[in-house]
Amino acid sequence: MDQEKQATILIVDDEPLNLNVLVGLLSNDYKTFVAKSGAQALGRIEKGPLPDLILLDVMMPEMNGLEVCRLLKSNPLTNPIPVIFVTAMGEEADESEGFKVGAVDYINKPISPAITKARIATHLNLSKARQALQEQNLALEYAVRQRTLEIQLTQDITTLAMASLAETRDNETGNHIRRTQNYVKLLAETLRHHDDFKEALDSDRVIDLLYKSAPLHDIGKVGIADNILLKPGKLDDDEFVVMKTHAQLGGLAIEKAESELGEAIHDVLGGQSFLHFAREIANYHHEKWDGSGYPEGLKGDDIPLSARLMAVADVYDALISKRVYKPAFPHDKAVSIIRDGSGSHFDPRIVAAFLAVEEEVKAIATRYSDENTVEE
Repeated sequence: MDQEKQATILIVDDEPLNLNVLVGLLSNDYKTFVAKSGAQALGRIEKGPLPDLILLDVMMPEMNGLEVCRLLKSNPLTNPIPVIFVTAMGEEADESEGFKVGAVDYINKPISPAITKARIATHLNLSKARQALQEQNLALEYAVRQRTLEIQLTQDITTLAMASLAETRDNETGNHIRRTQNYVKLLAETLRHHDDFKEALDSDRVIDLLYKSAPLHDIGKVGIADNILLKPGKLDDDEFVVMKTHAQLGGLAIEKAESELGEAIHDVLGGQSFLHFAREIANYHHEKWDGSGYPEGLKGDDIPLSARLMAVADVYDALISKRVYKPAFPHDKAVSIIRDGSGSHFDPRIVAAFLAVEEEVKAIATRYSDENTVEE
């Protein structure tokens, strides 16, 4: 009863006698306040505080109870307040119309004190239960969202740490991972409405996963011996054969992680995980459109889209970056080489997208430039 005494009931009726009867019946158990018209009721509600329940007469001059109820239910702030019609209109059609506009119950005049109290108590308890459930759902939703953000942050940090570890073994690459992941994102966003790619690039989440996966493209370099990886000059044929194994080493390492995690990572993150794209990129970004690449000599659309995007991004960035075996090429020369590789090294559609946004590509290169890149 203590909780019920805290409940506030607004009684709306144009007849003073009816108001007096209901106030006398309910004032010992609830806080009551009254309104003698629909307009007055809406004004009191607007000023606040909001009532916990409304007893509303149907037949009132100027604005009847049905109109008042419609307005209350159209307002998100007052929509949750249970409305019980108190009326002499007891026909089935009348009650049906009341339920259509959002009332939760009907009490017929002349009222029965016992029934009136019981129905009010029932709907107050239901309202409190709905509110408690809503608050619980909101708390659970917040907890899930926070946990998901925590997992995503851990994923991002781990990915960046692993990629940075690989890059530290190749001290000429500088901001290579930053630039290439932004190139990949830009190309994916440019191609997302292309008829051939709109299904594969159908959501912001897929593009975000590509962005987050791209830094792991050279993770396999961790497995390459220092005398080859850090050689201060161009690799000979035998050394290059060893160097090329970094693609498979990276792909296999990520595949093992993906296999051990199994469905867990899909259940937590939903859909394809970033490891799926990271494995494709690491293993296949050195494949070529004409089938002359490595490690498997895949050709055309058999090469995963993620790897085809990475191929353009990786080669362009390698061209504008200084290496022990070559100087850093200017942007225009790098773009020309990418253009010439269309249909042989690269997917022609991705090259077309690259050429369409080359100024944005150049802006990314400038934003994340370092001493090993050419900015002009």
